[in-house]
Amino acid sequence: MSAVEQIRDDARVAMKAGDRRRSSALRMIQDVLQQDAKMGKGDEIAVLQRERKKRLEAAEAYAGAGRSEQAEAESFEAELIAGYLPAQLSDDELNAMVAEAIQATGAESPKQMGQVMGALKEKVAGRADARRVSDAVKGQLGA
Repeated sequence: MSAVEQIRDDARVAMKAGDRRRSSALRMIQDVLQQDAKMGKGDEIAVLQRERKKRLEAAEAYAGAGRSEQAEAESFEAELIAGYLPAQLSDDELNAMVAEAIQATGAESPKQMGQVMGALKEKVAGRADARRVSDAVKGQLGA
């Protein structure tokens, strides 16, 4: 079942249960996914990651401005979105994948980081934040 279908079903269940907050957030996420699909991109995981990141940044900004109610609402949506993302790689799993990619590409210096990142892109898609992967590659290449 695709993420759009799962979210649609979950929104329907939330509406029937009278959970307006959850159903509203799920419908908003569903709309964003449908818009992305209409534009022909169709990468649900990337859309969910982008939307989660937006919510986390907004929550941080609201919290910094002393607007705790809005910050809490954004955090709620970010957590909700995270439930539809694939399980994240542990640090050990990520480091093992990075080591394997470094060996496969023959990279020896930080100048070859792009080759390693390219080799990892498909393997870690949706399961690790790009910054986390970059940091792991830099750490193992001695950057």
